[in-house]
Amino acid sequence: MTRRPQIALLSDGRRLHLQDGPIDLIVEARGRADEVRAAYEAAARRFTGLLDELCAELTELRADAATRTSLTGAVARRMHAAVAPYAADCFITPMAAVAGSVAEEILGAMLRVATLDRAYVNNGGDIALHLAEGTHFSVGLMDRPDRDGVMRTMRIDANDPSRGVATSGRHGRSFSLGIADAVTVLAATAAQADAAATVIANAVDLPGHPAIIRRPATELQPDSDLGARLVTRDVGELSLDEIAAALESGAERARQLFDRGLIEGAVLQLCGDMLVIGPKDIERQRSRPVTLENAVHA
Repeated sequence: MTRRPQIALLSDGRRLHLQDGPIDLIVEARGRADEVRAAYEAAARRFTGLLDELCAELTELRADAATRTSLTGAVARRMHAAVAPYAADCFITPMAAVAGSVAEEILGAMLRVATLDRAYVNNGGDIALHLAEGTHFSVGLMDRPDRDGVMRTMRIDANDPSRGVATSGRHGRSFSLGIADAVTVLAATAAQADAAATVIANAVDLPGHPAIIRRPATELQPDSDLGARLVTRDVGELSLDEIAAALESGAERARQLFDRGLIEGAVLQLCGDMLVIGPKDIERQRSRPVTLENAVHA
């Protein structure tokens, strides 16, 4: 039976809130009033039943992406395509790209029916963007996704290749194999950013370190796609050298992805220290520890 999601404009009258089970989206479109209205109606139509589509293929979505797939749903196929570049050299499931893929699907539905100046779909910090020529977004950043307070902003212009932003780490909504407080990634799409952020965050690590507490994922969530793999629950005191080593491990992975064209840039954060991977203009703009806030500001 099709689920009935919660769909309503927020109190500011500009943003649309879409919520169904674990999917919680904030949507904002800018343009002519009739175009924005058409875009929001399209977003609501596509959102209705989307969770059911994913649940229908959940078993396969939780399986190792290296296995042969028979996924049929548009979002499910996008999830698998986003993680496929990593399947040969690490364990990953399509669930690593679920939030970004959902955000992309809703944004795509909006753009198919409306001409918009700007739009975003924010799925808990994994964000799909649309920018018409001459426009830009400023994305709010903070030092950890589980804390309040914007620390800095990151500007994305229409001529930038990035249309997706995502954050992963041990303080996020999903389990992490690594110890990063947060890894924020810019990529061509939200699904690609989501998958890459997961991979890089997992690589920020100090295997076997006694100050790091890990538990099998299935002890915390019996149906976790990570199975019995150890996920990080707490990180004790680390020396400056240990922090630097863990960040460098993740940074090396990020450089590989950047060189392969899978990401446009990344910010890695651990215990107050930060590394930036990407073009020099990204490095100049991100000179303090930052990570993505669960909001977008115009």
